[in-house]
Amino acid sequence: MIRKPRKDERQARILEALRHTPHIRIALLAERFKVTTETIRRDLESLSRRGLVNRAHGGVVAQPMGVQPSIFEREQSTVDERSRIATLAASFVSSGQVLMMDAGSTTTQLAWQLARGTETLTVITNSYPVASALTPSRCTTIVCPGEFNGHEGGVFGQDTTEFLGRFHANIAFIGASGLGAGGVMDVNRQAAWVKRTMIERCEHIYLLVDHTKFDLHVLEVVAPLDALSGVITDRAPPGPLAHALREAGVACHVASNADTTDPVLPHSQEEK
Repeated sequence: MIRKPRKDERQARILEALRHTPHIRIALLAERFKVTTETIRRDLESLSRRGLVNRAHGGVVAQPMGVQPSIFEREQSTVDERSRIATLAASFVSSGQVLMMDAGSTTTQLAWQLARGTETLTVITNSYPVASALTPSRCTTIVCPGEFNGHEGGVFGQDTTEFLGRFHANIAFIGASGLGAGGVMDVNRQAAWVKRTMIERCEHIYLLVDHTKFDLHVLEVVAPLDALSGVITDRAPPGPLAHALREAGVACHVASNADTTDPVLPHSQEEK
């Protein structure tokens, strides 16, 4: 008997199919996966809430490469996954360090985690939600100047990147709209420049992404894989992406349901 794909496998295959066909009908997907049309509708509703697809009459279309939901919408999706990623990322931080954190739903989760700790840190950020989350902590928070973007909850532009260029930091924690063999990707060009500047100014760079970003190709390549020190995620990447990360010498740290790590390389080996 042929095993039917699980929900997460089915949704991943729907996204893969949309990379080759811009519009797919619900009836065709139901037939392909041997499930009911109601099951497919629930899949599409889940993918739509996460900002990965757009619903269309009788079917689904791929999300445009230059569009993503607002930070407030993203905060409502993959909440458990991002919480596990943030918990694991916080374990990489030591008291006295200087951090850079960009604007994003997962970096905001990390800020909440750091605020619960006792470490004395200096955090430089372009994100208002990150700065707000750190308010009750022992952190010194430095907020960048720039043009405010309400969709992303942060500031961007030349003032932002020039300001970041004045500092050095131990670790950068950045997010992304997509991660593939070609590198780290983002739909927001101004955000891409902030990430690049943080990468240049920090000793170690950790990308925080959940599994829905794997092999998701969007507008702009921020940096090649070898610019990263490590990827912190909630699931092991699929084969080709995992191979590309290994070839680039980038460790992948996986936060399991038990909040444990499963690094491809030991922490001491992967830092650049």
